[in-house]
Amino acid sequence: MSEPKPHHVLVVDDDDRIRDLLARFLRERGLRVSPAPDGTRALALMEQISFDLIILDVMMPGLDGFEVTRQVRARAATPILLLTARGEPEDRIRGLSLGADDYLAKPFEPEELVLRVQAILRRALPRMRGPSKVSFGDWLFELDTLRLTCKGEAVRLTGGEAALLQALAAQPGEAVSRTALSERAAAGAGERAVDVQITRLRRKVEADPKTPVWIQTVRGEGYRLVGEPVFAPARG
Repeated sequence: MSEPKPHHVLVVDDDDRIRDLLARFLRERGLRVSPAPDGTRALALMEQISFDLIILDVMMPGLDGFEVTRQVRARAATPILLLTARGEPEDRIRGLSLGADDYLAKPFEPEELVLRVQAILRRALPRMRGPSKVSFGDWLFELDTLRLTCKGEAVRLTGGEAALLQALAAQPGEAVSRTALSERAAAGAGERAVDVQITRLRRKVEADPKTPVWIQTVRGEGYRLVGEPVFAPARG
């Protein structure tokens, strides 16, 4: 059996020193890395290459990280990790609301970056326990593949949205606390970040996001997904 191909990461930063340092560190961890000095070059590379993750600096001349995130999300669900010298909650919320999956403030320890990268990439791995799928209305969500369909048609999710839906779908009908969702699906960015992701997800699956049927708020507890679990047949 052939060895699996390493994950391919796009590193975008206008600081040559930081960009080269990140590329070297990630390569040492077995990842394939392509560097880009600005947002324009990054978007051009994405037209030619399919990446598993984008590490994106926010404070860049020309197209900043927020604008690049917006343009990426208009056409792809590639996970995005934002890097910035500004760590204010408002910036984190803005990045997540645009569809970023995680947010890391500079300066940071390279080991922390690697852990966050691994956590984002791990979201695509199959779950070991619980239902394999959850159905709600015309929707079907596959926990193993993070694939969401409506009447058989695939619906694109960002990495953060998929992780959030996965966390809810693992316990259909049960309330999941906002704190737990923050840790599992919003990279610990806080409960406000979870609320932002919930709003984005409701816009995709609810007929009327203001009166949700499937993703309900449980006052004083968190959120729950109203759906029916589908378990994979036992092997033996």
